[in-house]
Amino acid sequence: MHQQMIFVNLATNDLDAARKFFAELGFAADDNFSDDTTAAIPLSDTINVMLHTHRKYAEFTKKRIVDSTSSSEVLLALSAAGREEVDALVEKAVAAGGSATGEPQDHGFMYGRAFDDLDGHTWEVMWMDPTAAQG
Repeated sequence: MHQQMIFVNLATNDLDAARKFFAELGFAADDNFSDDTTAAIPLSDTINVMLHTHRKYAEFTKKRIVDSTSSSEVLLALSAAGREEVDALVEKAVAAGGSATGEPQDHGFMYGRAFDDLDGHTWEVMWMDPTAAQG
């Protein structure tokens, strides 16, 4: 059975700094699919972030590349195994040069926080009680 994958393509102002940032979060680049214009960052077996220099990213679109520090083009959300994992990932992001954004969202059965990476892309990290998700 085919397992669907997602490849999130993002432009970065500094590919080396972005690679280091994600490595510090625990997500090392896959050098088999990375070069001096792109870093392939597997987040799981089915989720990959493709970080591209602006020049490389422009090969995939005719649209203007937004300044993600002042404009939002996407909100990315990752699930976590628990509240502690949510906090740990956001804290790692801040320690690696990112910034926490917004207030923690605690709804009892669901908990989330967010951070902006070095290029201003917003990443939400959330946990939901599995029993609440079942209805």
